[in-house]
Amino acid sequence: MNSTNRPLPAADDGLPMPARLWAVVAVLLGSFLGTLDSSIANIALPSIAADLGSTPAAAVWVVNGYQLATAVALLPLAALGERFGAKPLYLVGTLIFTLASLLCALAPDLGWLVAARVLQGLGGACASVVGGVLMRAVFPARMLGRGIALFGLTVAVSTAVGPSVAAGILLVADWRWLFAVNLPLGIVALLMAQHFLPASTPQHRPFDTLGTLFNAAGIVLLVLGVDALGHAPALGLAEVAAGLAILALLLRQQRAQPHPLVPMDLLRIPLFSLSVVTSICSYTAQTVAYVSLPFFLQHGLGYDAVRTGLLITPWPLVIVLAAPLSGYLSDRYPAGILSSIGLGCLAAGLLALALLPAAPADWDIVWRMVLCGVGFGFFQTPNNRAILTSGPPSRTGAANGMMAQARLLGTTLGAAVVALGFGLFGSDGATVPLLLAAAAFAAGGAAASLGRLAA
Repeated sequence: MNSTNRPLPAADDGLPMPARLWAVVAVLLGSFLGTLDSSIANIALPSIAADLGSTPAAAVWVVNGYQLATAVALLPLAALGERFGAKPLYLVGTLIFTLASLLCALAPDLGWLVAARVLQGLGGACASVVGGVLMRAVFPARMLGRGIALFGLTVAVSTAVGPSVAAGILLVADWRWLFAVNLPLGIVALLMAQHFLPASTPQHRPFDTLGTLFNAAGIVLLVLGVDALGHAPALGLAEVAAGLAILALLLRQQRAQPHPLVPMDLLRIPLFSLSVVTSICSYTAQTVAYVSLPFFLQHGLGYDAVRTGLLITPWPLVIVLAAPLSGYLSDRYPAGILSSIGLGCLAAGLLALALLPAAPADWDIVWRMVLCGVGFGFFQTPNNRAILTSGPPSRTGAANGMMAQARLLGTTLGAAVVALGFGLFGSDGATVPLLLAAAAFAAGGAAASLGRLAA
């Protein structure tokens, strides 16, 4: 390690080896943990609900709380990262994430667990916000593309192995160990980041407090409203309306800000805004399936957690395999074509899952999962490339923030839709309606993607 025990300054052309290698491992480890924990809890939700004596609809908030906290915090944290520097924000976020993992493992009831997951989501958001910035400081300019690719691949791999990791842990231990395993990894990431990440140069710029409050209130009310529609329709509609009204106020308030939280200049570009809408729809579709399928496989078909994890794994695993090919094709064909084809495949796969026979063989489930994974894999890379390149190079950081925000809004909305479905139909009867809803979101994303061909 760095013998001086001081942060290494970033060179004009990145860090020298081997410091660059260790810095990259530190950044990717933090990103890996944050993304892994956003998906690993899905498999354990039925076990958590049974162990803590909660309903499936309430247990969904173990996922929803994490996603909601991350979605609310992402844009304000991006502003704080510019104000105080990327390295300090990464260190604080990793510390919060690690401590919150301990609280999750010790949770005596569902309320405690959801609160700890909210705190964990805040910590995980820090790595999402500053990961790309740190990779840019670590890698030489001529190798920056490799660094960004590594960052994206880490997110994809952590999502892919999440179900299998969860299944393996649940095979030998209870669900609390899903969170306890973060403790040694979080400590390692913290120590490596402290020693090897380059020092940050803060920018003295004002923080948009009012915009932050509008952002938080609008997103929270919107998600709570969707969740409440299943058991209190009048309250749910009021919360949705209030959330949309506050988000409209946010957009109006942002126009007058010299340093807005929301990149209004980029959203005025049709290719950028349509790509963001496409991303939100696709991640909503994927999350609805990811969260609802474990309940169907375990409650509806009687599978154990290990078998459930193995049957879901082909979906994210195929995403990892399809991503390099879609990246190659994205240099030659418009995102409007590739992403539309991918989301069409995803919609078809989700529809096929909704039409599963009453007693399906494992292969009946696996080929449908593969079709969904191929579709999502072909959508993801071209769409992300369109978001990052549709604006000027000087706005790449803001585009990266909106890309992450779109992903998190989609996953948060997806978890809320599942809670709504469980409230309306019960966990045993909600699978088909939820998968049909997921297919509709994927089809909507494909339609938005096609709109880019005329943009």
